[in-house]
Amino acid sequence: MDSTGPSLRSSWCLGVFGMLVGGLVLLGCTSSDAEDPSAAAPDTTLPASVADTATFAGGCFWCMEPPYDKIDGVVATTSGYAGGDVVDPSYEAVSSGTTGHAEVVQVIYDSTKVDYGRLLRVYWHNVDPFDDGGQFCDRGSSYRPVIFAHDARQRRLARQSKETVAVRFDQPIAVPIQPLDAFYDAEQYHQNYYKKNPGHYKNYRRGCGRDARLQEIWGDDAGTDAPLAAR
Repeated sequence: MDSTGPSLRSSWCLGVFGMLVGGLVLLGCTSSDAEDPSAAAPDTTLPASVADTATFAGGCFWCMEPPYDKIDGVVATTSGYAGGDVVDPSYEAVSSGTTGHAEVVQVIYDSTKVDYGRLLRVYWHNVDPFDDGGQFCDRGSSYRPVIFAHDARQRRLARQSKETVAVRFDQPIAVPIQPLDAFYDAEQYHQNYYKKNPGHYKNYRRGCGRDARLQEIWGDDAGTDAPLAAR
């Protein structure tokens, strides 16, 4: 993904669309959809006693918002950047791979309705856990998968979930668990992109081969909050 427009992302992504005649078909995707003004920002007000936050990197942040937005108890998802050493970086800088940041989604949730363990299950079922060089068609360090733990409890639960996933497969799990040092909101045109530009989002996701790869890895559990242990 590469932003070339001043107000609406015009992106060119190199995607794996499928195997044809023994070769890869490369897909360039460009956004020309107008933003949907009806995609209003959600009410994120929660009492401090129940509010909690989680942060995950799973490739393109456009694609990591929808799985969490549909969960009862999640009140907001925000696309942003974490894991680097530059304060408040731009999308262009992060995409260049020079800031150390990854694209992330930050999830604000009501801890009385949904727990961190469920968010972890959703995370694993929406990533390729074997690929630390990017995710799906998006390559480079800014698309690497990471679980960013906010505290010792999240770190412990994340490690337990990773161990469970590791038992299920005969390949090394390439997703690190790191402390969250800082989170920076992405530019506004990235927020709720799948709602504001549904046509381009669906074409991008399909062209990137995301769902096909998730199905290959996780089967019927792909994209869900199903238990992590093999059935």
